[in-house]
Amino acid sequence: MPLFTPGHRKQHKFYPLMPQPFGYRVLEQIERWIKGPLFGCRMCGNCLLQETAFICPMVCPKGLRNGPCGGSTPERCYVDERYPCVWYEIFKRSFAMGREHKLLEVLPPVDWGQMGSETWYGVWKSVRAVGVRRFVGGMASRDAATRARVWDSVFRPIRQPDWWGGDDQPHPPAYTEPVSELERRLKAGEFVVATEIAPPLSTATGKLIERIEQVKPYVAAINFTDNPSATPRMSSLACSKIALEHGAEPVLQMTARDRTRTGLQSEVIGASALGVRNMLVIAGDHSRLGPSPMSRADILDVDAVQMLWILRKMRDEKKYLDGRALKEPPQFFLGAAASPFASAPHFQALREEKKVNAGAQFFQTNLIFDTDHFEVWLNALARRNLLGRVYILAGITPLKTLKMARHLHTKVPGVVLPERILKRMEAAGDGAQQEGLAIAVELIAAIRKLQGLNGVHIMAVGWEEIVPTLLQEAGLAPAAV
Repeated sequence: MPLFTPGHRKQHKFYPLMPQPFGYRVLEQIERWIKGPLFGCRMCGNCLLQETAFICPMVCPKGLRNGPCGGSTPERCYVDERYPCVWYEIFKRSFAMGREHKLLEVLPPVDWGQMGSETWYGVWKSVRAVGVRRFVGGMASRDAATRARVWDSVFRPIRQPDWWGGDDQPHPPAYTEPVSELERRLKAGEFVVATEIAPPLSTATGKLIERIEQVKPYVAAINFTDNPSATPRMSSLACSKIALEHGAEPVLQMTARDRTRTGLQSEVIGASALGVRNMLVIAGDHSRLGPSPMSRADILDVDAVQMLWILRKMRDEKKYLDGRALKEPPQFFLGAAASPFASAPHFQALREEKKVNAGAQFFQTNLIFDTDHFEVWLNALARRNLLGRVYILAGITPLKTLKMARHLHTKVPGVVLPERILKRMEAAGDGAQQEGLAIAVELIAAIRKLQGLNGVHIMAVGWEEIVPTLLQEAGLAPAAV
């Protein structure tokens, strides 16, 4: 038997229980022994080390393959506080090495058929295809451009499957006319208001409909959250359909936590057929934040960047992820979350650029309580030429109680309340609701003065009845209301 059979990787993918050639098993074990201690390698068979500053992203508890989540901090991972955020470390090392441009490439979902297999045989085949002498000579060259070109000629064919192709470029939407009222208003230059309604915990829809009717005259669109805090509720899709039936424009939220690549594509086709035209994709809160028994915590089939990329391809290129043609593609205005207070502003700006390149047309940010730091984040986006390429809606919430303020400050990743706001809520006593409303009005007034902002997204967190009052006091209520 030859050391390697030509189809051993394909055989491993489709018949994982069949014995593999001896040479393959030896190479796999050697790779495991070396890459494990050096890089934290999990032997996923989809190696991305050359794109992630030689730190394995598979150790991320959320399974993210394309950058940090909205809860990333320099100190620790919010999911497992025993360890630092692996993506913060990847970004820090990439910037230090001058390889941050590598982080813009959209990295594909894991091909689980390759899990546990080696990657070095593929490297060796690529080196042979390039030519051993040319590879060695190129990598020994003093010219950085030559080294990069030779490196890419070997590793790009390995790290990206044929159906993905590697992508780090922006892709403007293929259509020209707005597909939703939210998009039409943003394109017209309006300062847009969206809001959020929490779906019901049961099949009862009376209160949901009441809330829709209350806020409908004041906003361009209504988000329906997708199982926040990993706690089951009525689906965002069902709420979106109810909103359409009552003359309101919905924003369908979809979390990566609860979806496979198959389910994602299926749901978008169905939602578009039902008339839903705004879609927001997010990673979602980790299962550790939800009730027991906890679902599997270390698997994410697709992350938010991959979701954006897949959906953009479906809409604009009329293709499923596997390359099949879509005769009647879905139509939608595609959004993503942005986190001004996570990680470091220049890291987050690169992360947001990656989302825009992947397909994000609008951002809804995490909650804003510190407008000075928010402006720092906007300036970081400006330096990457993102302002004007994506519509930005700033997240605002009216604080209802001191307890709520403390919970947001200490328990919600990516949210920071300045000490002055906490002290105001403490001093308010029984007038906490009115003080929280006043703070929200002040924040909106300050945010409206900032360059590059296109609107606000009100997240009332179970206090939806206050939204009309808030918008009236902030001077954002339509004249017709």
